Amino acid sequence: MHLRVPSIDQGVQAFVWSVVFFLFLWLGAIMLDVPGGIALVLSLVAAAAIFLFVRIRGGAAPTSH
Repeated sequence: MHLRVPSIDQGVQAFVWSVVFFLFLWLGAIMLDVPGGIALVLSLVAAAAIFLFVRIRGGAAPTSH
């Protein structure tokens, strides 16, 4: 019996990465005493950029078998 990781759509992977990094950046900015509104906006912009980057460039390289 061979167990494999289930196939997850690249858009879902990009969304998960962006949410994780959003929380990391937002909480980190709050801990560094950045005002709440600025921390939220900067973290949202960074999360959107991360989402686009992972969505566009995050796929595995095709292999030739």
